[in-house]
Amino acid sequence: MEDSIENNQALMKPTNKKGKGADLIGGRKFGEIGHNRRPLSLIDQNCIANKRASSQKLAAEYANKKQCFPEEIERSQSYEGFGVWEDQDEPVPMFLDQRDMHMVEVQMEDIFEEPIIDIDVCDNENQLAVVEYVEDLYAYYRSMEQRSLVSPDYMKQQSDINEKMRSILIDWLIEVHHKFDLQRETLFLTVNIIDRFLAKQSVIRKSLQLVGLVALLLACKYEEVSVPVIDDLIFISDKAYSRSQILEMEKLMLNTLEFNMSLPTPYVFMKRFLKAAQSESKLDQMSFYLIELCLVEYEMLKFSPSFLAAASVYTAQCSIHGANQWSKTCEWHTKYSEDQLLECSRMIVGYHQKAGIGRLTGVYRKYNTLKFGYAAKNEPAKYRVEETNLILHNNS
Repeated sequence: MEDSIENNQALMKPTNKKGKGADLIGGRKFGEIGHNRRPLSLIDQNCIANKRASSQKLAAEYANKKQCFPEEIERSQSYEGFGVWEDQDEPVPMFLDQRDMHMVEVQMEDIFEEPIIDIDVCDNENQLAVVEYVEDLYAYYRSMEQRSLVSPDYMKQQSDINEKMRSILIDWLIEVHHKFDLQRETLFLTVNIIDRFLAKQSVIRKSLQLVGLVALLLACKYEEVSVPVIDDLIFISDKAYSRSQILEMEKLMLNTLEFNMSLPTPYVFMKRFLKAAQSESKLDQMSFYLIELCLVEYEMLKFSPSFLAAASVYTAQCSIHGANQWSKTCEWHTKYSEDQLLECSRMIVGYHQKAGIGRLTGVYRKYNTLKFGYAAKNEPAKYRVEETNLILHNNS
């Protein structure tokens, strides 16, 4: 018995000696286990341990499984008596166990999962894009937007003005902004200043237009290179206010807002989210058209700037390209899933449907021009309203 054990151990021990007349394969005797060869059972165990390796490696192993493993089994059978050790009690490998095939299939789905695109890689050489810390900037914007939100029901404290008057004012300011050919960020900051001021200060009806003009003036001083002069503001108001009234209101608004003009508006998020959506000119114009429709609506104050920007981009995608356009890249950069945006998107589609009807048509007429690509002519995503209503009905 001891001689038999010693003979078996000798067969299992790796050796580099070439016996006379021996068949050689790769510089060793046929049947010997070299330093790089492992028993089949250990190969199986390593396959189990490495199931969560990289997706490409897993795909290759799974695709070639039927060709490779029978060959290994046949090879192990041909090695009987030549020192290949096998444990008869070794369990069936996981990939051969039918109970675990579902797990392999689920992991195979990850191989084809939509990747998150690096949207800043094309700007690595652009110093103005500040690629090194752009994500930190937007993390800061998100923290700041929570501090700059106004109460969505601040009109309750106003005794002489209401929501409709606010909508008329902003619709008119959008036209004034367009006539002066000002920057887009100037418009968003103007609306932000108006809402933050009205949330803190009671205003009589005849001074509401004055508040809008001064808010536009302050936003221009913050954003524009060339600022409209006070005489221009007096002219567009049909001389309803004097120079001294404009200056007095400017002091009041700055003191009320504590000179805080540097707050993230929907505009800063729009630029980032459109980049994540790999937007082209048509989608750009459509997204800004929808979000400017939202600026007019008082009820949209309940949404944060980043959420409103994401919903506008999403709704524009639905209008131009149809459903299933909200990519993993969009979701990662906006931090909002498609399901979260559905309700807000339904509201935006409603504004889109009635944009050219009624008195408040300033945004519609602005975007129904060649300069803005006739974005107002695009059909609303009506199916999105129907789907959302169906989901809400099923959940109720």
